[in-house]
Amino acid sequence: MKPEDQDQIRARQKSRSIVTGLLLGFLAILFFAITLAKIGASHAI
Repeated sequence: MKPEDQDQIRARQKSRSIVTGLLLGFLAILFFAITLAKIGASHAI
């Protein structure tokens, strides 16, 4: 395997890991918002 190929693979892995991290962060924020909405709705009753 050439060094250029390894660089391309590393770049692809880095971009994929960034996207995965952003998606995980978005899901965490979404779950937090849903939890707050459920808590707020239960207090309104």
